[in-house]
Formats: sequence, structure tokens, C-alpha cells
Amino acid sequence: MDPMEYIVPNRKRLPYGMMNFAVIRREDYYYVDKTRFIPMIEQADRFFFFIRPRRFGKSLTLNVLQHYYDVRTRDKFDDLFGDLYIGKHPTANRNSYLVLYLNFSGITSELNDYRKGLDAHCQIRFDFFCEVYSDLLPQGIRERLDEKNGAVNQLDYLVSECERAGQKMYLFIDEYDHFTNAILSDAESLHRYTDETHGEGYLRAFFNKVKAGTYSSIERCFITGVSPVTMDDLTSGFNIGTNYSLTPQFNQMMGFTEEEVREMLTYYSTNSPFRHTVDELMEIMKPWYDNYCFAQDCYGETTIYNSNMVLYFVKNYIDNGKAPQEMIEDNIRIDYEKLRMLIRKDKEFAHDASVIQTLVSQGYITGELKKGFPAVNITSPDNFISLLYYFGMLTISGIYKGKTKLTIPNLVVQEQLYTYLLNTYNDADLNFSSYEKSELSSQLAYDGNWQAYFGYIADCLKRYASQRDKQKGEFFVHGFTLAMTAQNRFYRPISEQDTQAGYVDIFLCPMLDIYSDMKHSYIVELKYAKYRDSENRVEELRQEAIAQANRYADTDTVKQAIGSTQLHKIVVVYKGMEMRVCEEL
Repeated sequence: MDPMEYIVPNRKRLPYGMMNFAVIRREDYYYVDKTRFIPMIEQADRFFFFIRPRRFGKSLTLNVLQHYYDVRTRDKFDDLFGDLYIGKHPTANRNSYLVLYLNFSGITSELNDYRKGLDAHCQIRFDFFCEVYSDLLPQGIRERLDEKNGAVNQLDYLVSECERAGQKMYLFIDEYDHFTNAILSDAESLHRYTDETHGEGYLRAFFNKVKAGTYSSIERCFITGVSPVTMDDLTSGFNIGTNYSLTPQFNQMMGFTEEEVREMLTYYSTNSPFRHTVDELMEIMKPWYDNYCFAQDCYGETTIYNSNMVLYFVKNYIDNGKAPQEMIEDNIRIDYEKLRMLIRKDKEFAHDASVIQTLVSQGYITGELKKGFPAVNITSPDNFISLLYYFGMLTISGIYKGKTKLTIPNLVVQEQLYTYLLNTYNDADLNFSSYEKSELSSQLAYDGNWQAYFGYIADCLKRYASQRDKQKGEFFVHGFTLAMTAQNRFYRPISEQDTQAGYVDIFLCPMLDIYSDMKHSYIVELKYAKYRDSENRVEELRQEAIAQANRYADTDTVKQAIGSTQLHKIVVVYKGMEMRVCEEL
């Protein structure tokens, strides 16, 4: 078949990885219209503070707002916004500000050098500001600005000059917490960080100036980040911002709703070689990318997809006519690598109370979401849970016993967390041979050789269980087994805490969309007897497991998912850290 047939002349390209709104619109990329939120932002408090996980479209949102409010884009308004919601319902404030945009992720330097980095970045942005608005500002402003020393003094000067010229300024700060995330991963830096954000620290002085500027020409601010940590540390430096991160009306402002994803797929299904229906593609994507909820009151309504991952999937599907082999794009892995340093804090409050361990074994965790907290208190359980939530590792799943119930949103995050768990054992010298693991995975999927696979897991588990893990017993065994099976690229492990059919541990659901020639799928019923329990107890658990495995194999979920693969029902019983039973029914 001629590949040229597939190049559709007027098919919109996907703006995967793009943050420049003008280019997306000018070159007719596919754009999911979120401009209905602009009037709501205007109605909100003037100093708007918003947190979302990485790769949820924060930078693009900021860019849309910049183009909407900038006086310089007035004559391009119809081209940029004409057919969008806001083009049809413009507000009185459109194109009425001088826009100052700062991106703190552009600051490259160690914390002890942070001041230099902040100064350098601001100098470039301030100079740019003076140049592009030179006809609206006093003459010679740039030269006089350059005579001032450092970002704090320069901002002070810029703000007062704008006021003198009767100009209003809209300040955008993207990734305000970039440097926090870099240094929270390094204990040495914590006291230096505290110096920067408390007392007379430089960053605090900078935010003090922003606050002072709001009394003159800074009319509005929009500040984004990933965590609420710095904001809390800077609060008295900047106590005018309102945090809208958990409010229902902005729940859908970033990320895609199911309806938006469906609309996108429907559009591409009319002009691209689709081998699946829209429904089938939604079904493939949903468990991987969906299920974020950013406001307690929105739980049970629509859930949010990670927009970046959706674009990654759709782009791959259009290019190759099938789902990508890797459902997680590499950039996301890099993000979580950064996060891994942060999660290490979890170790500091003892493995046996580890939030992540509990989460993996129990399937949920409860806590109170904090709007902000100082970095030094990051390891207190509620704060740590909030941090995981803000990073997108947890999502709101209702209320449990009066507290917010949080669960792992989807398979992308689940895989990252399980990898993290295994890495903590790796740090304790757990050298899984990745070659051996991959061979065993392949034999499990294609040859039905399950003995070697579960034997290997039991072997690793026994070698690496520490005293603490032994005290946790069941949690540890379950979490470790889940984490190991999650590394198997042929399956997605579904751990059903509570099916109608009773308690099943792990259904290794075959990924037939990707590996259509797989031969085997598995239900693993895992039971745990305490080290001191009698042998009779082991037999009792074995009988229980047999009944549950048979019952679960009979459910529609399993029957539909296994396709033409052969289903194996495996019963595993541990006594302490030792595998006593491993048999197929």
C-alpha cells in the first residue's frame, strides 16, 4: 500500500509537545478549546495561583492567556480566537495589558547560585519587555533598567515606570516552584532553601516586590507550578495569591475530558486509517491515561485524562495504525525519575508506615489534602500524601471515614510507583537481572511457564525482605508481587480489592491490543499465613484461594479480557516470607 495515500492534505496536525498557541492556531493544529475558562479566571481573584501535575498543559494555558491579554496581539484577535468560545464571547479586558512572562524552569543553577540564575533570567525577560513595549513606555527605559542591580531592584523599577506611563501589567510566572523540586531531592539543600524562602532570602524578596507591584501597575498575576511547597514558604512574602487548584469550577481547565478525547478521535477517524472504532480506542486509553479528579466536589462526575499522554497515543496511532508498544512516553519517565528523589522522603518515616507501601497493598490511602505546607514538614504523612496528589501520583476517589480517599489514578502512574518500590529494594542491593526477568515474562506469556516466573518472585522476595518488611508481612508480600508483575510488559495486572465475586489478588490481563499472538493469561490468588500460624492454616487458605479463583474466572470481566488466550488459575500461599503453595487448578 502506498504510504502517500495516508498523507491527508487538510488533516489537522496534533500539537504534541507544543506550547505556542499562536503557532498552533496559525498553522491549523488541532486545538481543544479551553477558552471558556477565561471569563471565569477574570471573575476570580486577581492573583491566581494554580497547581497541576507535569504535562497537563499549564504552559500552553499560560500562552493562550498571554495572547488574549497582550496589547500587541489586538489586530490578530480574530485569527487567533475567532472561531473559539472566547472569540464569540470576548471580555472587556481583552488585549489591554502589557504582558510580563517569567518561566522559572528556565533558571539553570544550583541553589547556592540561585540568585545569579534568577537575575539572569529576569534580565532577559525585562529587557524583552522594554523593547517590545518601547512605544508605550518612557524613552530610555531599557538602559536605565540595565543600570539597576539584580532582579528585585529591576522589577521594582519596571513596575514604577509602567505606573508612570499609565500602563497596566499582567504578570505570568510559569513553574514558580521549579527550584524547590530540584532541591527537595537533596537534603543538604534544605537549609539553604529555607534561607532563600524565609526571612530576607532573595526569592522571598522577589515575591515581596511582586506583592508591592500589585499596589501600582501589576493588575493581575497568574502563577503555576507542580507543588504547593514554596508558596507556603513564601506566604508572607506573597500572601495575596488565591489558590484555585482544588476548586470545582477549574477542575477541567487543564487535561482533557472524556468528551474532548472522543471528539478528537472522531475527527481523526474521518480522515485517517483507523482499525478500531472510537469506542475501542477509548477503552484502550482509559485505564492508562484517565481518572484524574482535582476537586472533591467533582468526584463521581467527569474524570480528566492526561492531555500529553492522549496526544502521544493518538499521534502514534495515526502514524502507525496501531496502539504504541510503549503506552508511556519517555518524557514522562524522566519526570518521575525526578520525582523518585522526592519520594525517597517516604523512607524517612520508616518503611513499615510507608505511604507508598500501604497504597500499593491496600489500593487506596486516606488523608487531608493541604493547600500548602512548608518544605521542612514534607515528610509528615498528610503533607506527603498531598505532595503525591499534586504530582499526579494520586487522585481523589471520594470520602472514606471522614477523610479524602485517594487512589492511584491509572496504569501510567501505577507502573511508575511499582518501579519506584522495586527501586527501593534495588537500593538495598536488589539486583534483578533484567535479562532474566524479561525471559521469564516472555515464557509466561507465550509458553505458559508460570512455575519459573512465580518461583523467581518468591526467591527475590525472600532474599530482600528486611526485618521491617517481615513485620508488615501480608502488605509486603502483596505489594512486592504486584510490583514485580507490573514489570511484565505483556500484561497489565489488575488487583481487584473488592470484586463482587470475592477477593481476588491479581488478574494478569493480557495486552492483546499490542501483543495479539499471546497464548496465556492468569488469575493469581495470593494468600498469606503468619510465620507463627499452624500448617492447618496454610491448608485453609489454600482451599479459600481455590474457591475464589474459580469464582473470579467465571466473571464477565475475565471472560471478555482473555480473548483466545488460555486462562490459568494459580494459587499461591506464603507462610511468613516463604512460598508454601504454588499450584495450578
